[in-house]
Amino acid sequence: MITSPAFAGKAYAVLGLARSGAATVRSLVASDAIVVAWDANAERRDTFDNEFFDWASGRDWSSFRDGNVNLVLEDLEHLDNLTIDGFDALIVSPGVPLNRHPIAITARAVGTPIIGDIELFAQARADLPPHKVVGITGTNGKSTTTALVHHILQTAGIPSLMGGNIGLPILAQEPLPDGGVYVLELSSYQIDLTFSLDCDVAVLLNITPDHLDRYDGFEGYAASKARLFAMQSKGHAAVIGISDVASAQIARSLSARGEDLTKIAPGVCMDQSRWPSLQGPHNAQNALAAISVCEALGVSNAAIDAGLASFKGLPHRMEQVATRSGVAFVNDSKATNPESTAPALAAFDRIHWIVGGRAKGAELDACRPHFGHVTHVYTIGEAGPVFAELLRGAGLPVSESGTLAQAVADAAANGQAGDTVLLSPASASFDQFRDFEDRGDQFRKLVEALS
Repeated sequence: MITSPAFAGKAYAVLGLARSGAATVRSLVASDAIVVAWDANAERRDTFDNEFFDWASGRDWSSFRDGNVNLVLEDLEHLDNLTIDGFDALIVSPGVPLNRHPIAITARAVGTPIIGDIELFAQARADLPPHKVVGITGTNGKSTTTALVHHILQTAGIPSLMGGNIGLPILAQEPLPDGGVYVLELSSYQIDLTFSLDCDVAVLLNITPDHLDRYDGFEGYAASKARLFAMQSKGHAAVIGISDVASAQIARSLSARGEDLTKIAPGVCMDQSRWPSLQGPHNAQNALAAISVCEALGVSNAAIDAGLASFKGLPHRMEQVATRSGVAFVNDSKATNPESTAPALAAFDRIHWIVGGRAKGAELDACRPHFGHVTHVYTIGEAGPVFAELLRGAGLPVSESGTLAQAVADAAANGQAGDTVLLSPASASFDQFRDFEDRGDQFRKLVEALS
């Protein structure tokens, strides 16, 4: 794991022991920091109980610096009694709503910094072997671009690691050797909790409305993305897609960077036939961004070409899981909003579209330009009835399948050779599934079970 002597002797409060929180606690404890951690999930607390020391229930918080233990675990009922100003920082997961969570309000009132694990990584960088960092953000496409940059670097023989929003806590990784590159996918929530991450290459792919319940309107959301560039030192590279107004405005604000600024314009024609896992106009933009990043890092053109050709894509993102009787089945479960679904609809012809779940809105306007590619629609989940009415009104044939299992069966029965059955729900998964990964895994199993 990544540790740092900069954390030794300091006291940290950590809220949440899921993936990033667990990695944070382990890193801080290994760095000889003093940690108080909370989680409402007893199983997560018990994991740390077994890993570090006997349960410390009822500890006197006012004396947690006495040095007898360096990790205290409790459930959430003690938060109201904690004196937050006794800590050097409060570390929260990106999922904690900073605009309304009580502990965030309390920490701000006493001036305790609120940070995330990416900020801890930034603070630990001085103690790591010489390296570079790529930070990639955007409403859509950042996971694919992060994985693609990492893959190209690996193809070129350059040590690299992925981390951040892609689901791999960066502090849990072993430090890279001299010359390595850390490739971080960064959500706006993670950027909000980060203050000193100086990326050697910072990337913004796009900005479309999302997560607006956490921000003061769309402008606040866009401003969060822009902070990634504000943290950079002079001479470090910026790569920005300019297909939307907000991103183009950020690019214009950085025009003084000259050759250190690369703009990715929409509609660039590219031969994607050599890149089987990078189909569709959106993946052309992702590929251009990855190419620009790797060129800024000094990767050879030959290695970049080889990496693009051998990239296998990401699970749950336009992932072709099988072909049955000439019908392709594509898992795009990670498309949890219409803006993310639209590129998948643009990438295929004769689509049997499985859509629905817990919708983030009642509209599918971003998908409308590509309705001509859709042969039949199968709606599922909470949003099924609303989407069915909307799509029938747009002239599309619709089956209200209700469940994913029924939708797969219906689409398989209707599909003909050359068609694509596309799970691209444009909605969150939590009405019927644990998360989008679970939804995608269930889709794969259902397809595999088809005769």
